Amino acid sequence: MTLSEVIVPEPEVIVSALAETLPDALPATASERHVNMSNVLTRAAQGLSLAEKRVVACCISKIDSKRVPDMNKPLVARISALEFAETFQIDPTTAYEELKAAESTLSERWIRYEKPGPKGPKQEKMRWVGRATYSNGEGYIEIAFWHEVVPHLVLLREQFTSYKLSQAAALRSVFSWRLLELIAQFKSTGLLRIDIDEFAHAMDASESCRKNFKDMRRRIIEPAVKELTEKDGYKIEWDTRKAGRKVIGLEFRFGNSAQQHLF
Repeated sequence: MTLSEVIVPEPEVIVSALAETLPDALPATASERHVNMSNVLTRAAQGLSLAEKRVVACCISKIDSKRVPDMNKPLVARISALEFAETFQIDPTTAYEELKAAESTLSERWIRYEKPGPKGPKQEKMRWVGRATYSNGEGYIEIAFWHEVVPHLVLLREQFTSYKLSQAAALRSVFSWRLLELIAQFKSTGLLRIDIDEFAHAMDASESCRKNFKDMRRRIIEPAVKELTEKDGYKIEWDTRKAGRKVIGLEFRFGNSAQQHLF
């Protein structure tokens, strides 16, 4: 299924449906929490660096995706620097630096995706956050998700992706993380088929990678497969689909090895 085949809820339907500030009443440890998002968001170009991806995913993991939102309050999540350091196995100093940097950049990050239109797909983009707050004295970041992102995070019943935060916590490449999200959509079948343009879009691939498949294989696919194999215990085999000599799509066949380990 491509992004253009998925109907995205109209913003005006959800503008007032901003959920309440959620307490840390979900599983206390990162290894038990899940990151849940719509498949549209999974396959969109998310525009995040690794540090920003960590912050956003950690905040999403604190949201109850099946909870009916409070129409009068924003969807807010908070992460402390110590929790962040423990979750991603980095030292506290690095955690403070990453949270502080994320506060200054997240408001400028865009999600880009396709939406069906009467004359074909429309290119749309929306922000990740409406507000980001970093408390230097208390050592935490708090973000309020942009209202148009909310329907991709809550009241998810179908066409959504779910994976444990701990599966991504040890990753050191945003490409590995994005590939993890893509294959998590198909964990029941163990097979991901995706057009090359859609894959490049989801990876936020550079122009050189889009124009030269050898660059994409060397810079994105092979390192991502290697890291997921070594750190998350995945067994991944991948191949190309071609039209003549041109690569038009990718196939990933995957599963967990018997010796699967996290971290």
